[in-house]
Amino acid sequence: MALSFFKTQTRFDFIGNRRKAYLLSALLLLVGFVSLVVQGGPRYGIDFVGGMVVQAKSAVKMPARQVEQAVVSAGLSGAVVQEFGAADDNEVLVRVAVAEEAAPAAREAIVRALAAIPEARFEVQRVDMVGAKVSADLRAQALEALFYAVLLISIYISGRFEHKWMIAAFMAACLGAAVYGLGLLDVSKETLVLAALAVTLVVCWKLQLLYALGATVALVHDTLITVGVFSVLGKDIDLSIVAALLTIIGYSLNDTIIVFDRIRENLRAKVAPTLPAVINLSINQTLSRTVLTSGTTLLVIFCLLLFGGGVIHDFAFALLVGIGVGTYSSIFVAAPILLEFGPGMPSDGDAALVQPRGAVV
Repeated sequence: MALSFFKTQTRFDFIGNRRKAYLLSALLLLVGFVSLVVQGGPRYGIDFVGGMVVQAKSAVKMPARQVEQAVVSAGLSGAVVQEFGAADDNEVLVRVAVAEEAAPAAREAIVRALAAIPEARFEVQRVDMVGAKVSADLRAQALEALFYAVLLISIYISGRFEHKWMIAAFMAACLGAAVYGLGLLDVSKETLVLAALAVTLVVCWKLQLLYALGATVALVHDTLITVGVFSVLGKDIDLSIVAALLTIIGYSLNDTIIVFDRIRENLRAKVAPTLPAVINLSINQTLSRTVLTSGTTLLVIFCLLLFGGGVIHDFAFALLVGIGVGTYSSIFVAAPILLEFGPGMPSDGDAALVQPRGAVV
C-alpha cells in the first residue's frame, strides 16, 4: 500500500482558484521587480563584482553599523559591513571593492580599523579576493548556466511529453540564432539572457509546446521570486546562490513532471469530461506525494538553515524559499497553463476533453 499523507482522496478546487494564485504570483514578482529597480539590480557578492571580503570574529557583540563607521574612517569609503552567522557567533563580514594591486593595503587598513575597537578584540577568520576580470567572467558563466538549464529542460519536456523532438530541435535552432544575433549587437550578458528567455517562451507558445511552456514559465517564476526575495532582504547573490538556483530549477522540474505525467495519463484514460476536471483530478492525485516530498525536503533545509552555520546560511535560505515556491508553482502555475492554452493540447488526449480557454470546473 502506498504511503499517503491524506486519509482520503482530496478534492481541492485548484483550477477554480488559479486566478487568485495568479494575483499572488504577480504581487510577489512585482515586489521583487520594484526592489531590483530601486537598488539598481541584484546585489552581487564579491564573486561577481570583484573586491575583498574579510570575515572577523569579536569577543563581544558589536553592531555592524559601528564596525562600518570604523572601517570607513580608515579610508575605505564604500565598505559594507554585515553581521554573519548566528546571533551569538559575533562575526561580521567586511566587503570592499578594491583592485587586486591595492588588496594588501586594503587588508592592512581593515585590520587596523578592527583593532581600533579595543573592546571587540576582533580576530580575522578569512580573507577572500576576486579580481574584476574573474568576477565578470563568473557572472557571465552563471547567467549562461541558468539559461541553458532552462532551454535544455524545455527541449526535454517537449520530446518526452509531446513527442515533438523535431519541433524541439527547431526551437533550439531558433534560440541559437537569437542568441547569436543578440550577441552581435554587443548587449550586456544580463540583457542577452533575459531576451533569450523571452524568445524561448514565445517560441514554445507559437509552436504549441504547451508542456514545455508550462514548465519554463514555472522555472522562470521560481527563479525570479527567489532573486526578488534576496533583493528585498538585501542579501548578496554569489556563486553559492547560483548553485541554489540551479538546484531549485531541478527540484521544481521534478515536481512539475510528476503532475504533467498524471495529467497525460488521465487525458488518455478519459477519466473526466473536461480538461479543467482532468487537471484538477491529476493535481489532487499527486498532492499527497507532493506534500510528503516537499515537506521532508523543507524540514531538512530548515535544519540546515538553523544549524548549518553562517557559511551556508544564504544557500539554505535560497533553497527554503525556492523549493517552497517551486512546489506552489507546479500546482498553480505550470498545470493551469495547459488549461489557458487548452486548444493546443496534444492529440493523444481525447478532443472532447479540450475546452475553450478560460473554462472552469
